[in-house]
Amino acid sequence: MAQAVIRPARPDDLDALVDLLRILFCIEADFAFDAARQRRGLAMLLVQEGAVVLVAEAAGQVIGMCTGQMIISTAEGGFALLVEDVVVAQNWQGKGMGRELLTALEQRAASRNIGRLQLLADRNNTPALEFYRRLGWQDTELICLRRRL
Repeated sequence: MAQAVIRPARPDDLDALVDLLRILFCIEADFAFDAARQRRGLAMLLVQEGAVVLVAEAAGQVIGMCTGQMIISTAEGGFALLVEDVVVAQNWQGKGMGRELLTALEQRAASRNIGRLQLLADRNNTPALEFYRRLGWQDTELICLRRRL
């Protein structure tokens, strides 16, 4: 297989990014895939000053992505990065693409003096949880709650 390059996402990547989110949202019980909604959110991220959208590209195809958004953390007394989407096309899973994407995201966060990365993962997605733990991510005592408006 071709070697992948990690790079910032561009507006012309939107179709591929939406397709990757379709894969991700099939796994996550809390979200329903809606291509128009996901496209709108991705387009907003691409122009947001405090957001990072990275893609893994191989042979001219986007084969993975991750997104992060800066937030202000009172616990850190500074910025944290909320990692929202990490997904790799099925035929590229297990080849180090997720690790490369998250490493690149961490490097960008460090260059912005961000003190902590955090993410939410579906509690039933055992492969993803094991993947994050292998990369040094730690469980917390916090749980996520939400309320729709």
